[in-house]
Amino acid sequence: MDIQMPVTLKMGDLMSEEEFFQFCQMNDTLEFERDSHGNIILMSPTGAFTGGFNLEIAAELVFWNKKNRSGKVFDSSTGFTLPNGAVRSPDVSWIRNERWNAISKEQQEVFAPLCPDFVIEIRSKSDGLKYLKDKMKEYIANGTSLGWLIDRFDNKVYIYRLDKSVEVHNSLHIVLSGETVLPGFTLDLASHLN
Repeated sequence: MDIQMPVTLKMGDLMSEEEFFQFCQMNDTLEFERDSHGNIILMSPTGAFTGGFNLEIAAELVFWNKKNRSGKVFDSSTGFTLPNGAVRSPDVSWIRNERWNAISKEQQEVFAPLCPDFVIEIRSKSDGLKYLKDKMKEYIANGTSLGWLIDRFDNKVYIYRLDKSVEVHNSLHIVLSGETVLPGFTLDLASHLN
């Protein structure tokens, strides 16, 4: 399997947050992230299977959230400005209502200055595992309470928690729990692998 790292444009701090947002809007057929050093990362599109897998998992969270009504669910094209200055787009994310409603409508229309409470990253063929693990650590360091890294290629799931612990499961045939972050939310991964 040919796994490649995303292309990183070494920019330093040449663009302000507003300029980076405008840059992304002018290039809306491409997806970018920005690391905490201001470097721009060109993200490649996922393959068809991964895209469908992402959507199914996001749908499970959306259905849970419609009943629970305790937060907002976001898709993989949503950018968030983390406290460290990075702009990241998790594959699936969720933010508690209190935190979302505490920012202005203007902030909600750009890369919201929030780190999601819950994130999911799903490894696609173009993703390097180290890159995704580093992103997960960055989410936790910036305030994410619970995160799942789902690696279909190595058949593993990494569960990241606010206390910086990482639990590794060597099978995708498990039921994941939203724990206290998403009470009552469970995800049967195996049901989405066919």
